[in-house]
Amino acid sequence: MIFGYSRVSTKEQNLNLQVDALKKASCERIFQEKVSGRSTNRPELIKLLEQIRPGDTLIVFSLERLGSTTRER
Repeated sequence: MIFGYSRVSTKEQNLNLQVDALKKASCERIFQEKVSGRSTNRPELIKLLEQIRPGDTLIVFSLERLGSTTRER
């Protein structure tokens, strides 16, 4: 399965650009959230990590969408 993950840092920001790119990349399931990358409480990322299996693919618009530090990536 091809998963996508999109995140913006504030509620005022828009996910559309990321989601459109993930759809064009043929993502079958896209997880979206509006939360700071520094936050350890990212429920959609947790759901994604619980579902992804060996052989699946994860696509993100930008690596920084996964987290704000290299430790998180």
